[in-house]
This record gives sequence, structure tokens and C-alpha cells, in this order.
Amino acid sequence: MSLPLPTNRAALARSLLVFAPLVVAGCAHYSSLPLVQTPPLAPSVAALPGFVPGAPLSVAKVTALALQNNPDLRAARARHGLAQAQLLQSGILPNPSFAGALLPLISGAGTVTAWNVGLTQDIKSLITYRARRRAAGFAAQQIDAEIIWQEWQIAGQARQLAVELIAGEQSRPMLTEAFDLLSRRNAVLQQALAAGNVTLVTAAPTLVALQSARTALQTLDQRQLSLRHQLNALLGLVPDAVVPLEATIDLPPFNPATIRVDLTTLADRRPDLVALRLGYDAQDANVRVAILSQFPDLILGATASSDNSSVINGGPQATIGLPIFDRNQGNVAIANATRAQLHADYSARLAAAAGQVGALLSEMDLLSHQLVILRRDLPAARLAAKRAATAFGASNLDERSYVDLVVNRYTKEQEVVTLELGLLDRQVALQTLVGAGLPPVEILPGLDNAKVRQ
Repeated sequence: MSLPLPTNRAALARSLLVFAPLVVAGCAHYSSLPLVQTPPLAPSVAALPGFVPGAPLSVAKVTALALQNNPDLRAARARHGLAQAQLLQSGILPNPSFAGALLPLISGAGTVTAWNVGLTQDIKSLITYRARRRAAGFAAQQIDAEIIWQEWQIAGQARQLAVELIAGEQSRPMLTEAFDLLSRRNAVLQQALAAGNVTLVTAAPTLVALQSARTALQTLDQRQLSLRHQLNALLGLVPDAVVPLEATIDLPPFNPATIRVDLTTLADRRPDLVALRLGYDAQDANVRVAILSQFPDLILGATASSDNSSVINGGPQATIGLPIFDRNQGNVAIANATRAQLHADYSARLAAAAGQVGALLSEMDLLSHQLVILRRDLPAARLAAKRAATAFGASNLDERSYVDLVVNRYTKEQEVVTLELGLLDRQVALQTLVGAGLPPVEILPGLDNAKVRQ
């Protein structure tokens, strides 16, 4: 027959039964997160989240799909959760420490069991709390800014690929026309050469021009296929998926004068520069942490004890470290050197950003001037090729001169296309660098650094 517990022990048991489930409920529990076994690639563009069936995709729509479905961006956005978890950890105060001992009497003059208990708290961690919290806040914002910068890069790549694919399709009819014309002419000459009606010297220029036209067309096909594979990878599609594109190129409005004026505020709009600035602010807070950590280790608390003769003692307790050898001077030096490095990194990136924008604007000025000259000369080349065809049909022009004038016309056409594509490439690069039509850095929460410093 069991005896009932004393009242105080019964109350203790009931308390344990009540609080034990609460303690367990507050703990984290393990759950598995298995890795995928098959590549997470969509079989077609229609399977992509955010795709709206209908007309072919514009450059803007391709950019939006890339921002939503790019595999690298999905992985980068997971860093936001990690940064928030680290921010949460920085705001958690250290737990107090409890110590106790039960010392049963083994021998001697005592009559009761001795015991001692103590409760202590680390005070030094409280001194550095605000600085550590501020550093973690800046670090979390830095991660978000870096994610936005990666979004800019992915959007710029999507624009670039879409523009080059559309421009390539636009140039195809001209290359096909040149190839078909020279193919027909070469077939006639080869028949005449076999019949002995013309010499090899007469037929050779057309054959050489045909080979060049075939090479240009094959090079275009190879490049288009490579660009489509790159675009599919950017969108998270299988390599063979077909992405229908519009026949015209749509880009955000472009004004070089406005870009030059806004160059002075680039540091406030470029996510990579904002991220570097936030990283510098985080390290500046870490310098404060290192300086505050020079404060000696201090642990305060209270303790109580009873000896074997039932004499009870109690009172405050303090443990303080003696800063004789380690005054945290090493960590202070490391923190200061790291901050100086980040300061130099930010200055270098800011100079490079301004230099890139200025260089691209200068290159666009040169290409625009060259394009004006080519467009001015192109009508004359077209007219010369047209007259050459008429004169050759009337037997008033020899084979080589006819082929040279026709090839010259198509060469001029291709030069114009090349310069136009060069301008578009630099426009896309510039708009990526300044963030035209891209997610703004203002979406970062609490970006007011002055307010955060307060």
C-alpha cells in the first residue's frame, strides 16, 4: 500500500505535470526536408508560373517570367529567411544560469543534508546587446539588397537574350535573301562551267560569295540556338522548350541626358552599392561591439547554502574577469581593419559604377555616329545593286562586278544590323546598371539608416 505524498511534494508534482507540456511545446521539433530527385525544369513555357497564354512574349514579359522563375533567384531568396533568423537570434538575451548541489551527510558531526543553490546572469552580453542588434539589422538588410541586385542581373540577362534573339530573327530574311540569290546565280554558273561556256575565273567570285553567305546564315543559326538555350536555362525551362517572342523589341524609355543627370544619385539606387553601404554600417556596429567588449567579464547573481548543521547562508555573488592579458585588443584591431577594407571596397565599387555608365554612354555616342554614316550610305549601295542587276540582265555588266555590287549591298545591310544590335546591347546594359524598369531598392524595409542608427 503506497503512502500519500506530503502536501508540498504533491504540489510540486502537480506543477511539473502542468509545466512540462508547456516547456516541450515551446521547443523546436525536427521535420525532414528531402532533396528533389529530378531537375526542377518546366517542360514548356506554358507550365511556368506567371505565364499568360496568348500573344508571343515581349521583352518585358520575358523579364517578368525570369524574375519569377529563375532557379538561381529562388535559391538567393532563401537567404532572406536565413538573414531574418540571424536577426532573430541577435535579439535573444542570454539565459541566466542556475547552479545547485545536494550534499548528503557521509560522516562527521553533522545531522542534516547540506545543499547550495545559485542564480547568475552574464552582464557583459547585456552591455553589447544594442550594438549587436544594430549590426544584425544592417546585415539582414544587406542580404535583401544583394538579392535585389541579383534580380537586376537576371532581368538584364533576360532582356539581353530576348533582344538578341528578336534582332537575330529580324536579320534572318536579309541573310536568306542574299544566300538564295547567290545560290541561284552559282547554280547557273556551275552549269555553264560544266558546259565550258564560262571559265573558273568567272565563276569563282560567285562561289566565294555564296560560301560567305552560307557561313553567315549558319553562324546566325548557331547563335540563335545558343541564345535560346541560355534563355530557357534562365527561365527554368528544359533546353528544347520553345519560347515564342514578339517580332519587335520593347525596352523601357531611354534618355542618355537623364542618365547623366541622375548619375550623382546612383549610389542611392543601385542595390549593390546600397548592400555595400549596409555591410559597412553593420561592420561599424561590430566595431562598437568590439570596443564595448573591452569591458571585463562580469557575472552577477545570488547564492544560498546550508551546511550539515542546518546553518543557512545567502547573499549576492559577483564574478569579474581581470583584463590583464586579453583586453579584446585583437578583436578591436580586426574589426577596425575590416571596416577600413569595406570602406575602400565601397569607394572602388562606386567609382567603377560611375565609370561603367560613363563608358557605355560614350560608346553609344560613337556607335550612333557610325550608324548615321552607314544609314546615309546604305541607299546608294541598294541603288547600285539594283542598277547592277538591271545592267547584268542586259549583258552590260560582267559577272564579277555584278556580284561585288550585290555583296556590297548585303554587307552594308549587315553592318547596319550589327551596329543597331550593338546600340541595343549597350542600352540594355545601361538600363540594368541604373535600374530602369527593375525592382527599386526602396522596397527594403527600414532603409532609413539614420533612423536605424538612432
